[in-house]
Amino acid sequence: MLPHFIPFGAPKFSRHTETEVIRTLRSGWIGTGPKVLEFERLFAHYVHAPFAVALSSCTAGLHLSLVVSGVGRGDEVITSPLTFAATANAILTSGATVKFADVDLATYTLSPRAAQRAITKKTRAIIPVHFAGLPADMKSFEALARRYRLHLIEDAAHALGARSHGAMIGATGNLTSFSFYPNKNITSCDGGMLTFADRRFERTLKTLRHQGLDVDAWKRFHRKSLQTSLALMHGYKYTMNDLQAIIGIEQLKHAEAWQKTRERYAAYYDSIFTAIPGVFFQYRPLDKDENRHALYLYTLRLERKFFGHARDQVVQTLLRKNIGAGVHYIPLHLHPAFRHQKYRRGDFPIAEKIGDEIFTIPLTPHLSFSVIRAIARVTKAVLLSFLRRRTTP
Repeated sequence: MLPHFIPFGAPKFSRHTETEVIRTLRSGWIGTGPKVLEFERLFAHYVHAPFAVALSSCTAGLHLSLVVSGVGRGDEVITSPLTFAATANAILTSGATVKFADVDLATYTLSPRAAQRAITKKTRAIIPVHFAGLPADMKSFEALARRYRLHLIEDAAHALGARSHGAMIGATGNLTSFSFYPNKNITSCDGGMLTFADRRFERTLKTLRHQGLDVDAWKRFHRKSLQTSLALMHGYKYTMNDLQAIIGIEQLKHAEAWQKTRERYAAYYDSIFTAIPGVFFQYRPLDKDENRHALYLYTLRLERKFFGHARDQVVQTLLRKNIGAGVHYIPLHLHPAFRHQKYRRGDFPIAEKIGDEIFTIPLTPHLSFSVIRAIARVTKAVLLSFLRRRTTP
């Protein structure tokens, strides 16, 4: 048992970050302003994206991606059921219908073949979800999008720092939405970033995020001449503020170092758990220069042949021992909010299998290696105890 509770993900802020936050507080401006512009520029540079627009959340980015793509009522959008509710909620907010398709057992990401089978005359877009930090098979989805003339939008909430076929997630030009929620690889206390290549989207997105107004507040209040604003379109309150942005700027400076720590800790976990029968891992690329797992989550899957239905008991035992284990995720088609879609258990057997067997343990780079060793030691002991119960006559 660990001496104090370790959450599965927790942020860390430097003294310099605290100083910059105070400086911004004292600047006289904390709304959407120069720090947001700077964060957009630095983030675009980090992921090699032509353009980036800061938003209030990754969910806002997914929603606006659908809006600027012209997706709405009467349309269908294909996505994975093995994801956070935000992915489907963004689709529903656009007025479109969620169309789930099954995932791949090795990667836990949307299966291109299953997605292709789900395409109908009403399909307008596909949203692959990069799961736990592993990119979806984007080459296959890009081919599908070209063949069926569909919009391709990437849910990269888990994938900051990930690479696919030599390119950073966010660099290919697709509308790609990132999350800065407090437990993500970097945080701005909350918020999101939308990257893209089509210059025509930039002005529209910045107008949509600020109630559809043609002039933002920073420009209105920092000019000596009268400047009124007009609502050009129906918009939203999806803005990031300068306080969030300065935190994001400081966090981004550490992204690569924290990624390396995640990789070291994950490799240690692998060495401990790989010999336990019935414990399976999500696929992880070996050629990190070409294909890199962002390691937002460290997942273990307990094959029922070996562990039966013990996953929830394992997680509860770890929680009692102060290890912040979790379940990511119960497939969305099994949630009450999506029952109106008329899905039922058995519709997506691979997503359901993963959802029944998967759990996560803490991988935050802000933990010391001694804490990681302790988490591994306790988790291994718990797994072996449940395995013995299953195999003992």
